[in-house]
Amino acid sequence: MSWLLPLALPIGGALWLALFGPHWSWLAGYALASLATFALYAHDKRRAVAGGWRVPEATLHLMELAGGWPGALAGQRWLRHKTQKRSFRTVFWLIVLLHWALWGSWLWWQIRAC
Repeated sequence: MSWLLPLALPIGGALWLALFGPHWSWLAGYALASLATFALYAHDKRRAVAGGWRVPEATLHLMELAGGWPGALAGQRWLRHKTQKRSFRTVFWLIVLLHWALWGSWLWWQIRAC
């Protein structure tokens, strides 16, 4: 369950938005991007097992960057997919760090404004 730890800051931001913010579209966008990214990981996993056409890694990373990294993290853990290639994992965790920095900055400014 340690893989849930990176979700703490976005969940905190989501709670802040839910309680104090009018920006529900951010929550919906994050949720939709995560669901779509998880589905894309599942599709890629099925294709990998079947030996078929694969989803390009750049596409997976773009979906993660667009806010789907929580779904990607769930896909990596639950589907055991995209966990071996170090270069892929490095880019993934850089994307997570970027999102953490954005969420942290946004939350800091929101809390500071109160």
